[in-house]
Amino acid sequence: MESLDLNQMSLREINQFLHKELPHRDIQRLEILNPEGAHHIAVGLDCPVDVQIRGHAGYYTAGMNQKASVTVHGNVGWGVAENMMSGMVRVKGFASEAAGASGHGGLLVIEGDASLRCGISMKGIDIVVGGSIGNFSGFMAQAGRMVVCGDAGDGLGDSLYEAVIYVRGQIKSLGADAREEPMGNEDIVAVADLLAQAGFDYDPRDFKRVASARQLYNWNVDADQEY
Repeated sequence: MESLDLNQMSLREINQFLHKELPHRDIQRLEILNPEGAHHIAVGLDCPVDVQIRGHAGYYTAGMNQKASVTVHGNVGWGVAENMMSGMVRVKGFASEAAGASGHGGLLVIEGDASLRCGISMKGIDIVVGGSIGNFSGFMAQAGRMVVCGDAGDGLGDSLYEAVIYVRGQIKSLGADAREEPMGNEDIVAVADLLAQAGFDYDPRDFKRVASARQLYNWNVDADQEY
């Protein structure tokens, strides 16, 4: 396994290696040592490599990821896997705000809790959270699925479009135009598959489905701003 040490290399040098040299070398696995909360680690990866970040990472870790599998052995700051396109990002600890924001594809797994605005503006990403999520998660989520094994805070799914949120625990409140719906067979299969990929052993039938009530899809001039 190739090792890159942030005590011996700058973050710029490491990211330049990941962008410019890694795609042309026969390296399947590498580790980044001593991250110590640095921001923007492993951003913009575009090759099928397994990256192990050995410690806590800062903002926008593994943002814009394509094809790579990135595991953080610790906690992360804001915007982990922001705008991810494909591949997989796993956080062994907790995630701060806006985890998976604007993600287009791939799978984000957070083994602990996620803070506010998890999955905002999702555009196709799948997110599985082993713990609970904070307020206003799933805000304006357009496509994709979010599975929450713990509880959800206030304003869950505010202004949802086509994304679907599954929650095992308690939901403090739903946002505008979000509603709880019955779990169908397709939902149970989907949740079971995502839980298996994430490595969580929960019964998919214990989850609740939250989706859009579809009242905000079109502007209604007669609503007088009352929705």
